[in-house]
Amino acid sequence: MPRSRTDRPTWSRAVAVCIAALCLIGATAAAAAPVPGLMLARDLGTTRIDVDAYFVSEKLDGVRGRWDGRALWTRGGHRIVTPAAFTRGWPDVPMDGELWIARDRFEAVSALVRSARADDAAWAPVRFMVFDLPAHPGPFAERVQAMRTLVARTAHPQLRMVTQTPGTSRAALDAQLAEVVAAGGEGLMLHHRDARYGAGRSAALFKFKPHDDAEARVVAHTPGKGKYSGMLGALEVEHHDGRRFRIGTGFSDAQRAQPPALGTWVTYRYNGLTSTGLPRFARFLRVRDEMPPPE
Repeated sequence: MPRSRTDRPTWSRAVAVCIAALCLIGATAAAAAPVPGLMLARDLGTTRIDVDAYFVSEKLDGVRGRWDGRALWTRGGHRIVTPAAFTRGWPDVPMDGELWIARDRFEAVSALVRSARADDAAWAPVRFMVFDLPAHPGPFAERVQAMRTLVARTAHPQLRMVTQTPGTSRAALDAQLAEVVAAGGEGLMLHHRDARYGAGRSAALFKFKPHDDAEARVVAHTPGKGKYSGMLGALEVEHHDGRRFRIGTGFSDAQRAQPPALGTWVTYRYNGLTSTGLPRFARFLRVRDEMPPPE
């Protein structure tokens, strides 16, 4: 028996299905973009360098962002939703930088970056602190001048540049690190004046900090005792290579009451390694919202 007209698919229904599919594809593409090739730093450690060949800046405790000339993205390739005014008038030049409020305000910035809602008032104190120009072909010394010119010409209150000063000596560098850390900062960044921008871990870009940090995955919660009875005592975590250890310090009372969920990746600080290769004096720093892109 032939189907009735109402049983047969119509062109309008087919077009509607296609449009819905295209919208879904478009939404997915807007939510995540290919991970950009970022320039990554090495730990300075005991590496001997000519300090006067480097520009020195503070290592900001914020969320790294990448401006592609039209939108902001996280280092993992996810679109950052900001108020329209936050980026209005920004140049169409790719910029690498840090979304930052102030020292020890990482959690506030991280929450904004994760949110799908652009709250004008919440974003008001945030600054995009530019520290590099990925598309600029010149050495870092030239990029420093180009950043200064670009930010000054744009004159946007929420677009700033990370202060870059020429290094002088190791003694001066150590003194600067001590001053920054005493004021609540994380450490310093050292960028060779002749280095071109290149994706991956660079031999010309260093982190200089009084401690090491790394990531591990939460696999268990250890119950607390005494004043922490009924709360978190320690996190049992697993490193990338499968080694497990515990992190029992660095938590606020709120974090002990609601600890990071199993499977969550966390960043921890430590002071060197034990004879068995485990981190010494591991202490919780923060939840890792997204892992860094492959190097």
